[in-house]
Amino acid sequence: MSTPVLTVANLLTMSRMGLAPLLVMLILQGEMRWAFAVFVIAGFTDLLDGLIARWGQQQTTLGAMLDPVADKILLTASCVALTWTSGLRTSLPAWLTVVTLSRDAIIIVAVVVVNLTLGRRVFYPSILGKLATLSQLVSVGLVLLLNALDVSWRPAMLLFQFTVAITIASALHYAYLGTVKRGEVPPA
Repeated sequence: MSTPVLTVANLLTMSRMGLAPLLVMLILQGEMRWAFAVFVIAGFTDLLDGLIARWGQQQTTLGAMLDPVADKILLTASCVALTWTSGLRTSLPAWLTVVTLSRDAIIIVAVVVVNLTLGRRVFYPSILGKLATLSQLVSVGLVLLLNALDVSWRPAMLLFQFTVAITIASALHYAYLGTVKRGEVPPA
């Protein structure tokens, strides 16, 4: 075995996956301050695992695959819980959650189809994809914070609308990238 699998960075990533069910349980029980704290801890582990992997020479193939999966598990669980849990002062709009989950499902299916039909391909996240994920995380974090403080904030809807727009833009961008063959210039 050339590289260890259970590095500190990979263990932190796996712990983030384990925080998703805890976060959902806290939301369902209305423990919004604890839910926000767990979300912040999960964000901290995301930052920390990346730093440890880079600076500690712990970058692994497993870690490169687990990190985005951990992010998606946490984001998906949070979106669903914050959309369909009753009694929240501020919820994520269903249209935001549906667009977010649909985009991710379409991307996953497309990657699987491409890999099964054309052979193994590596798909790197685009800047729009990263912005969409960041906007989704900020939306979830804001909803958790507003509920933890038991306040409403009308401008949150602007963030939700921006998040949907950037999510759709990133989906279209990924679709475009998926249809352009490497080395070819796309038609004008």
